[in-house]
Amino acid sequence: MAIVKLLKGGLLATPAELGERLKLVDADYVDLEINDGAMTARPVAVADRKEAWRRIREAQASVRYIGPEPRPSPEEEERWIFDVLADDDEQHA
Repeated sequence: MAIVKLLKGGLLATPAELGERLKLVDADYVDLEINDGAMTARPVAVADRKEAWRRIREAQASVRYIGPEPRPSPEEEERWIFDVLADDDEQHA
């Protein structure tokens, strides 16, 4: 157990040991949840939207179609992806 101090403005000062155990570095985000008077902290990943979209577009640019011809329409491809993901959800439910 660690003692945490509530600072001015509602900031919580946590011991370095907690950050190390959660593998946190400066400026990381933590999701705090309170249940029955107990606080739980979980690290969360927060992405920069512009950087994320840049990386998605970069990945999309390297994708090439290798399936049978004629190539399906974008709507048909989306439907196929939806069906595959729905099947995967059912298998892991």
